[in-house]
Amino acid sequence: MERIGGETMVLLADLRERLQLVESMRTVASLPGEFTNKTVKGMVYHYFQATLPGGRAQIYIGPDSDEIRRLLATRKAGAKDVAADAAMLQRLAAQIIAGGVEPVRPDTAKVIHRLADSGVFQVGGVLVGTVAFQLLGIQLGVHWAGNSRSTQDIDVASATNIALAVPGLQADVPAALDSLRMGFFPVPRLSHKEPSTSFAIRGKTLRVDLLTAARGGKMTPVFIPRLNAAAAPLKYLDYLMESPNPAVMLAGYPCLVRVPQPARYALHKLIVSQERAVTAADKKRKDLLQARLLIELLLEDRPGDLALAWENLVSRGDSWKRKAVAACNEGGIVLPG
Repeated sequence: MERIGGETMVLLADLRERLQLVESMRTVASLPGEFTNKTVKGMVYHYFQATLPGGRAQIYIGPDSDEIRRLLATRKAGAKDVAADAAMLQRLAAQIIAGGVEPVRPDTAKVIHRLADSGVFQVGGVLVGTVAFQLLGIQLGVHWAGNSRSTQDIDVASATNIALAVPGLQADVPAALDSLRMGFFPVPRLSHKEPSTSFAIRGKTLRVDLLTAARGGKMTPVFIPRLNAAAAPLKYLDYLMESPNPAVMLAGYPCLVRVPQPARYALHKLIVSQERAVTAADKKRKDLLQARLLIELLLEDRPGDLALAWENLVSRGDSWKRKAVAACNEGGIVLPG
């Protein structure tokens, strides 16, 4: 691994704060689309046209009124501010990339950005897997070396019992992917009776996998109403998803996502490595490599985070500790204490 320069890290912190501020200050001026109207029998009716996850749509606003005219004026007045914010965010991202920080691959970034725009992370989605590992490295101030982060899989984990800050907010993952017109299709499962939990593009390695924490030993796909999609249950995922952090997805146009705590990601990789089948030796090696890199970095920079994550893991039962210790012995990894 290689440290990211101090000036670049300051820019990253500034970008994250500005993204959070822009998110908190969204108004009607932030909506992608345009207002239009129709005149029917002398009456003016207003509509809003936008490209939604399901495609192009025209939403009826209502007949002409003082209230709607004020809404139109507010959008017009805020348009310059929105454009200025977008230019500022893109400029900051370009400066950070010029500072040597590798952005997320364009195809991958395009998908994650659409998921963010569709509210996936607002309704509890958390990026996991190697994309999250890349973002965690940037968050911690390092570049990872080659094959520790080489994949185009996008794993999005979602809990089935998330308390939403905005009641009624929904995120339609299949529609969001379809709206990209990139050719995503549901990947069939071995049992035709089970709904797909993955989406892929023919002829490409890019793939989106939806995961959720296993409950009560059930390992069949779970339908997540707030995502309008099924997710594959994964053991130990509840530990990974607890108290996630906001993170910047660095690309030409950056956005905010949610990722696991770095220490929990590392320790979860230890556990997962012991669950791999014999035929998944390459994935197991990658699990242990990512865990080792993160643990070594955290021991140097943030040992308290690692100690707290380890205490929580151990409190979940002897089997958790045994698997983590076995992984450490296998991968030559040293834990605190």
